[in-house]
Amino acid sequence: MPEYKLRTPLTDADVAPLRAGDVVFITGTIYTARDAAHKRLMALIDEGQPLPFELAGSIVYYVGPSPAPPGRPIGAAGPTTSYRMDTYAPRLHALGQKASIGKGKRSDAVKAALREHTAVYFGATGGAGALLSKCITAARIIAFDDLGPEAIRELTVEDFPVLVINDSVGGELYAVPDRKAAGLE
Repeated sequence: MPEYKLRTPLTDADVAPLRAGDVVFITGTIYTARDAAHKRLMALIDEGQPLPFELAGSIVYYVGPSPAPPGRPIGAAGPTTSYRMDTYAPRLHALGQKASIGKGKRSDAVKAALREHTAVYFGATGGAGALLSKCITAARIIAFDDLGPEAIRELTVEDFPVLVINDSVGGELYAVPDRKAAGLE
């Protein structure tokens, strides 16, 4: 599989060549947000209020990290299940978000939004939160501190490893192959 090194913020030109199964190493700034934070982001958008980060070109990581141990910017930072954000993701992609990182399958509405807005869904390895945290060089809460682990954080990452699960042309790593067409039946 091809490997890519991408620096945030992402552009259409960064995202368009990516295909399901490609390995990507991300360097730059990504943002954390889970269900409760997404609900609050939607409220801010509905009220015409400024968002805590620029959506255009952004990557949102679905994670609620553990507390930082001494000398580290963050604790374990493994992905959470993405479908809980599927209600919100199409709207955020329409506003410029270029990628999300999580685990598990996405809804048809999210996959359609990825195609329509030249965006991708990356998968991070579940159960590898301690290892993934080693790629995070800085972390700070930028919104919704009262949500604790689910507050929105700005993370600085270096060579953060992900796989393209859903690409911008409809490819899906988790797709079930047509066994008959592939000559397997």
